[in-house]
Amino acid sequence: MGEARARGSEGPRARKATSLRRAILAEKIAPYTFLLPWLIGFFVITLGPMLFSLYLSFTKFSMLAPAEWVGLDNYIKLFTNDPKYLDSIRVTLVYVLVSVPLQLAFALAVAMVLNRGLRGLSLYRSIYYLPSLIGASVAIAVLWRQMFGSNGLINQVLDFFGIEGMSWIGNPETALGTLVVLNVWTFGSPMVIFLAALRQVPQYLYEAAAVDGIGRWGAFRHITLPMLSPIVLFNLILQMIGAFQAFTPAFVVSGGTGGPVNSTLFYTLYLYQRGFTGFQMGYASAMAWVLFLVIAVVTAANFWFSKYWVHYDD
Repeated sequence: MGEARARGSEGPRARKATSLRRAILAEKIAPYTFLLPWLIGFFVITLGPMLFSLYLSFTKFSMLAPAEWVGLDNYIKLFTNDPKYLDSIRVTLVYVLVSVPLQLAFALAVAMVLNRGLRGLSLYRSIYYLPSLIGASVAIAVLWRQMFGSNGLINQVLDFFGIEGMSWIGNPETALGTLVVLNVWTFGSPMVIFLAALRQVPQYLYEAAAVDGIGRWGAFRHITLPMLSPIVLFNLILQMIGAFQAFTPAFVVSGGTGGPVNSTLFYTLYLYQRGFTGFQMGYASAMAWVLFLVIAVVTAANFWFSKYWVHYDD
């Protein structure tokens, strides 16, 4: 009788404990349920192909025959027996080192002009931001090719002033420059970020500088730039990674050849030629992993050097 009464009193407590455990378990599982679509996409669409390409980089694979293991041969050939590969590195480095600083400087200059309280700021901001959205598209690349061609808009303007033009994209000395100008033209994205950051710089700093007799250049150098340095680092890393991966403008402007004389042979364009024109998937995978490692190292170096020039206002 006593045992039955004890079991009757433990029943509700046991059910309550079970319900509590289920609630705790559901609470722990809930975040992973929301993350499940992203996790599936990451492992199936991103990580899986990356690991497979890493395997392919150690093979000779043409998609028409089974992959053949060749060890480090692809990586050795890249740096010792492929002059065209070295040309693609040179062209890409010049493009990154020239176009990214120019783009950031232009974006900061425009942001500072817009920050002076112009009327119709939203309209100007939208107009300047638009090239960032369409600048990497095929349509803009085709337009760029027409503008800088021998009968393009640029030469027509020069002809109006009596200056004889040339085919800017057909000359090895100027072809890469047209792509640099195109990248600088897509300054809208960093410009919007700079503009938002400029709004956060305390005005009392400029007022104190004015009281001390510091001019505009001094205020820019000693107040604006240090206060914007975290944003400069952010934009620098984003634009640098994008420049390393640039493909569409070079492909369209050069007709997929990287010419003239390899002057627009971007790294990604040469990778495409090897993989999808020459069907050398193993070699192209090795190129992709070298590019991945270079971007990772350069990004890490930027973060490491940032301690010398980036100012965080705590």
